[in-house]
Amino acid sequence: MTNDGPVQHGYPHLETVRASINALYKRLSYDTVQTFATSVAPVDVAFCDTDDLYLGAQRVARELVRHYRLPDARFVVSFREMTHAANVELTAGPEYFVELNDRFRTHRRDIGAALAHEVMHVYLHRLDLSFPGVRENEILTDTATTYLGAGWLLLDAYREDAASSQKLGYLTPEEFGYVLAKRSLVFGEDPSVWFTSAQAYTAYVKGMAQARQDSEQPPLTAAGWAGRRRYARDRRHAPGPQPGAPVPYTFTPDGPGRLRVSFPCPTCHQRIRVPVRGRVRARCALCRTVLECDT
Repeated sequence: MTNDGPVQHGYPHLETVRASINALYKRLSYDTVQTFATSVAPVDVAFCDTDDLYLGAQRVARELVRHYRLPDARFVVSFREMTHAANVELTAGPEYFVELNDRFRTHRRDIGAALAHEVMHVYLHRLDLSFPGVRENEILTDTATTYLGAGWLLLDAYREDAASSQKLGYLTPEEFGYVLAKRSLVFGEDPSVWFTSAQAYTAYVKGMAQARQDSEQPPLTAAGWAGRRRYARDRRHAPGPQPGAPVPYTFTPDGPGRLRVSFPCPTCHQRIRVPVRGRVRARCALCRTVLECDT
C-alpha cells in the first residue's frame, strides 16, 4: 500500500500481467471466465461512515465471496497496524481470518478494494493457481481480481495530488487500467462510470490505449502501416534472425519453402501459429477469439 509516498507509473509488470491473464484462461477455461461477465456492483460493496466497522466489513466480504463463488468460505475481519493494506491466512478453510490496516478505520470506502484482493488470494489458493515468487504471485492476484470483476475497486482507491497519495495493490495505476480495459473489450462493460477518483479514470484511459495496441500488431489486419512494413521485411528474411527492436511474432519453417508465423492472441496472450499465405482467419483455441490476419 502506498500511503503518502511516491506512486510507480507505467508498465513495468506488463509481461507478468499478460502471463496472468493467460494462466486464468488455462486454469478456469473460457466458459468459467465468461461467468464473470458482470462486475461487482458499487452498491453491493458501498461502505459509509455510519456503518458499523466490523459488521460492514463482514457484509462486504460476504458479497465478494458470493461474486467469486466461494460457497463455504467465511471471513473474519479484524484491524491492526501494519505496513501492507491487508493480510489473509491461507488455510484449508472454511473460515479465513483477514487483517486490514488500521488506516481503513477512517478510510472505509476503500475496505472493499482491500478485501477484493484478499478474497482473491483464497480463490486462487483453492484453484491451486500461483506463480513462483511473492511479487509475481501478488501481480497474479491483482490481475485476477481485476479481470474477474472486482479490481475496479483497487484502481478507484488510487488517489494522488501534490500533498498526498494512496494506491492499493502491486500493479501500477496504468496496469490496473490495462487489465480493466482488456476485460472491457471482452465483456463490453464500461467500468469508468463507477470511478470516484479522477486519477483512476485517467489511468484507465491510458490502459485502454495500451490494450488496444495488442490488437494492432502484425500479422493482425488491424496493424498500422509501420508495423506491416516491418513485418513484410522480416518475412522476406525469415526464418533467419530479425534485426531491430523485438517484435511479438516469430517465423518458423513449415516444410520446403513454406513458413508459419506465431504470435500472441490479443485477448488471452496464448501463442497462435498459422501458415504464411496471405489472408488467414484464425481462432484462438483458449479464449475462442476469431482473428483476422494478413500473413
